[in-house]
Amino acid sequence: MARLILDSSVLIASERSSRTLDRLMSDDDDVAIAAITAAELLVGVNLADGRHRDRRSAFVRSVLETIPVENYDLAVAQAHADLLAAVKKAGQPRGAHDLIIGATAVATHRIVVSTDRRAFAELPGVQLRA
Repeated sequence: MARLILDSSVLIASERSSRTLDRLMSDDDDVAIAAITAAELLVGVNLADGRHRDRRSAFVRSVLETIPVENYDLAVAQAHADLLAAVKKAGQPRGAHDLIIGATAVATHRIVVSTDRRAFAELPGVQLRA
């Protein structure tokens, strides 16, 4: 059993192809998402055109009803500060949301599952399954 945190990229890929999640995790894994990932998914619903909105809304509702959401708390804030300082020192900027997901993974002892290796590669303390 692995403790995993799903990035929105893998969830979006899963919306398009149900095999994506099956390939990256097993039924025994402890799976969660970061609060920022929930926000990213909800923005996707808000921005979807009328033709796709109902399907996307149903998918996001299903994700939020079945996958626990890890909060942005003080432990995540500390990990976030550490990662932000590390990427600034290294001169390797990353997306703000990716850093929050990585920080949530570090603080909650989870492995990031993402289709975007570059976003999480070489972040101190972040384990990645891509």
